Amino acid sequence: MNHYSNPEKTIFLASDHAGFSLKTAVKRILGEFNLDVHDLGPENDEPASWAEYGAYGAGAVARDPDRLRAILICGSGIGMSIVANKFPGVRAALCHDAAAAAMSRRHNNANVLCLGGRVISEKTAEDIIHTWLVTAFDGGRHQVRLDYLQKTVELPNFCKDQ
Repeated sequence: MNHYSNPEKTIFLASDHAGFSLKTAVKRILGEFNLDVHDLGPENDEPASWAEYGAYGAGAVARDPDRLRAILICGSGIGMSIVANKFPGVRAALCHDAAAAAMSRRHNNANVLCLGGRVISEKTAEDIIHTWLVTAFDGGRHQVRLDYLQKTVELPNFCKDQ
């Protein structure tokens, strides 16, 4: 029997070599949420590029950024957040604690969570992920800000009149 996932239940997961160990733990954590997890690699902790695997995850979310999400993990989380935010519609947030995860969802409607495998523990990652998955976007004035952001992306030479 074919199983077609609800897109809102789909989450993409990727790391580089420095994030591989935490990615393995994150897969277990995500199992508690009954999500359709797509592990985009790598399959081991051999050297792997954050730019490449971050692009895989962000590219997947960019196909439908209002419905899809990803968790990207490298050593610090910085590389993954840099590459992810290059993709249209992706709003990647590097979070080191649950408070930042909550704000990334409530105020920024983050659809990509970036984690640092060398800077947070599995327990902290679990707290961050749980918060990130259950926290809703507040909308309202925060949506106005995201609309403004989208306008700046659509107009490459956008700047305030001087």
